[in-house]
Amino acid sequence: MSTNVVCTGAVNAVKEVWEKRIKTLNEDLQREKEFQRKLVRLWEERVSLTKLKEKVTREDGRVILKIEKEEWKTLPSSLLKLNQLQGWQLHRTGLLKIPEFIGRFQNLLILDLSRNTISEIPRGIGLLTRLQELILSYNRIKTVPKELSNCVSLEKLELAVNRDICDLPQELGSLIKLTHLDLSMNHFTTIPSAVLNMPALEWLDLGSNRLEQLPDTIERMQNLHTLWLQRNEITCLPETISNMKNLATLVLSNNKLQDIPLCMEEMTNLRFVNFRDNPLKLEVTLPPSEGIDEEEEELFGLRFMYTYIQESRSTADNQDNCSTTSPISINTDG
Repeated sequence: MSTNVVCTGAVNAVKEVWEKRIKTLNEDLQREKEFQRKLVRLWEERVSLTKLKEKVTREDGRVILKIEKEEWKTLPSSLLKLNQLQGWQLHRTGLLKIPEFIGRFQNLLILDLSRNTISEIPRGIGLLTRLQELILSYNRIKTVPKELSNCVSLEKLELAVNRDICDLPQELGSLIKLTHLDLSMNHFTTIPSAVLNMPALEWLDLGSNRLEQLPDTIERMQNLHTLWLQRNEITCLPETISNMKNLATLVLSNNKLQDIPLCMEEMTNLRFVNFRDNPLKLEVTLPPSEGIDEEEEELFGLRFMYTYIQESRSTADNQDNCSTTSPISINTDG
């Protein structure tokens, strides 16, 4: 009996020793694999950093990373070694996401990642307080983070052709330097209140959305001089549009407008307006435009608008005259 116990104990001791050896060997192999992986990562990062450095150029005195039509679905962390960059211009690279470390590029003035497959704007974007231009058109973005309002130096924001953006955070109304905003070809059904609150906005494109009407508060955009609203479903214009004293260009082609408000005659700063392809009630024919120069040709839309308003007013006056001169029946019975 004691012999069996001794044998069993010896076997267990040997087994324990072998298990320890195997465990140690496995741990050594794991460490070796991890070391090899680190070497590979370091080598890949060094190679990618070398490739990125080759794409750095100078434009207008700025240090710009410029990549066009090369596959960069992700950006390596080695890019952080180029934190002096003042601009990124990455087009048609298949980029899937803006890296989370974007906020560490404090010198960025321009971030142009248009024509990629980006689906999200990271909240870290709000750390770029010197950023002046953010161009993310032709991507797959659906929402815009409120942290973007912290980009206090932003002057230009382009989110065109993302298809599914339907609103903007209220906080973006505090972007006091934003003058240029492109939201065309998205899913907006109304002008976001954040846009109406942007104090410096001068240029706005909301073409090819699903706008059905413009808010009465549109007059709050007093600095706006260019407004693109083509290819929407707008049926009428608010009277308050005439209070937009700085508006010079107004494009309303391909909507569902049935009339032009008489008040638009008061918009003396308008230089270009387009009402083409709307189901307007009145048919207005302008004199032939042959022989007029290019500058006058640009006024063709204005000539149409003023003529339409005159015809509309004339039609209304005729209707009033008809109603006042209609026969009056006098009852003489009894």
